[in-house]
Amino acid sequence: MYSLNRATIIGNLTRDPEVKQTPSGQSVCTFSVATNRSWNGQDGKKQEATDFHNVVAWGKLAEICGQYLTKGRKVYIEGRLQTHDWEGQDGVRRYRTEIITENMIILDRPSGGASPSGPASAGKPLGVPVFTPPTPPVQDDRASNPDDEIKIEDIPF
Repeated sequence: MYSLNRATIIGNLTRDPEVKQTPSGQSVCTFSVATNRSWNGQDGKKQEATDFHNVVAWGKLAEICGQYLTKGRKVYIEGRLQTHDWEGQDGVRRYRTEIITENMIILDRPSGGASPSGPASAGKPLGVPVFTPPTPPVQDDRASNPDDEIKIEDIPF
């Protein structure tokens, strides 16, 4: 039985990222991304809605997000969904769903009007920073052979 937990969004940061360190020294960065959608209602009028997504980055990616992202930047975020629950001081059960990002791509240039050769870019790369962490090895019951051919009968759906 297979499962898939993937989230992919493109949107704008609603606030500057906040980078903290865990007691063990690992970096963690939190920020929020807004996505917009529009459609025509039954009356023919254009309708719009905005969704807000909580995003968490860990390790080196957290440091990159803290360094390069600011409120308003357009980003591509790819990761997995994770929901936390806790009981508030008022005794009410609360839930928070976050995207634990595994890949982040900045889709715009920093604002400020400085040219790429100006002082605002001194010491910073001209390209868009991209970080994809290494994928951990997958544990499988059977030994896989890269020379094995994939057969249509072996696909589980």
